[in-house]
Amino acid sequence: QLGASHPNTLTSVKNLAVLLRDQGKLGEAEPLFRRALQGCEKQLGASHPSTLTSVSNLATLLEDQGNLDEAEHLFRRALEGREEQLG
Repeated sequence: QLGASHPNTLTSVKNLAVLLRDQGKLGEAEPLFRRALQGCEKQLGASHPSTLTSVSNLATLLEDQGNLDEAEHLFRRALEGREEQLG
């Protein structure tokens, strides 16, 4: 059964967030990126490739918003996760 936390639903949430970001609607995009990340963490785990992509997506948005400290933290998290996965 599909639902709010199903990976396919989370992909749709992420796609809408990307569109809003591209339209310059950063404030509307942020809660959707956060929702996608939280859902991925819950459903797939913190180190799953899709979760790490969600981490990077949110970090990019935060960078665009000028929230550089949080963006840096998330970019580092994504990098560490990828290094652990890929060696």
